[in-house]
Amino acid sequence: MRKLEHINIVRLRYFFYSSGEKDKAGNGAGSDSRAASKDEVYLNLVLDFVPETVYRVARHYSKNKQTIPILYVKLYMYQLFRSLAYIHSMGVCHRDIKPQNLLLDPETAVLKLIDFGSAKQLVRGEPNVSYICSRYYRAPELIFGATDYTTDIDTWSAGCVIAELLLGQPIFPGDSGVDQLVEIIKVLGTPTREQIREMNPNYQEFKFPQIKPHPWNKVFGPQSLADALNPNSRTPSFGKGAKVFRPRTPPEAINLCSRLLEYTPGARISPLEACTHPFFDELRDPNTRLPNGRELPPLFNFTPHELSINPSLNSRLLPPHLQQQGAAPLPTSNAEAANAASSEAGTSGGGATASASGGS
Repeated sequence: MRKLEHINIVRLRYFFYSSGEKDKAGNGAGSDSRAASKDEVYLNLVLDFVPETVYRVARHYSKNKQTIPILYVKLYMYQLFRSLAYIHSMGVCHRDIKPQNLLLDPETAVLKLIDFGSAKQLVRGEPNVSYICSRYYRAPELIFGATDYTTDIDTWSAGCVIAELLLGQPIFPGDSGVDQLVEIIKVLGTPTREQIREMNPNYQEFKFPQIKPHPWNKVFGPQSLADALNPNSRTPSFGKGAKVFRPRTPPEAINLCSRLLEYTPGARISPLEACTHPFFDELRDPNTRLPNGRELPPLFNFTPHELSINPSLNSRLLPPHLQQQGAAPLPTSNAEAANAASSEAGTSGGGATASASGGS
């Protein structure tokens, strides 16, 4: 965590170790029980305080039979993708993306990624544990037992998060690892042999019921939110309970979900490319404001390192109105990006940006 420095990642302020006696028998700290106990060493982290989580916000709307305003969905997901693009560029996979690990400032709508307890710097060819990530957000390659996976597992999890914000409930609510795969198949259909090989080339069993994939708009579109929340509704549901997008879900949102939730890991849209998706165009409008009247949080203050991740996307990352305001020219080639990143590394502050502006 000490090497990760990004506006959308919770900042590690300080850490320290402490020790305490743990009574194995649970009999208290009497003289007799002390002999049977041993010292435990604890690592304590001091992090930025951020009062809310995406999970609690989503639950608040769900309890009131509402969906999160679409502008907030855009803000939360954009910032999540930006944080993922950054850590993935550092070779780090979070491995536990879920609404509970997304902190929120309700006043400014700033999102910060937290809980790197499962994170790992992935090395190609080095095996990793497959039993990782919270079940609802677990990528299918993990369910198939893959140990040589990539940061694309975080991308799948992010797809589950955006679908949940649009639906008002988890999209794949499996009761077990196997049931989780069943829930995925209900939506994406049965994976092909080639898709299974892409997820885990060592997986040998291919005995699955042949279920056709459902077009996203047909799976979720026909039902109304009221029907989904009404257990007595005669409208047919899909899977466990009724999963429906809000009545007026933007087609761009459904398209983004479909590009994130792909069986083949390499076919999933990258986090940085997701930031350029048309679903987020409203955030690039200089007139967009938060419902409370505030300006949007900083969304486009890209560092030279961020601009070096995929230079071909830079012209789409920075909104035209910011480019016209005299922002630093964007590197459009790998060579230019490398030079910019080197310049950033050479500065003491390390905070040079392509634009000092935030959301507007």
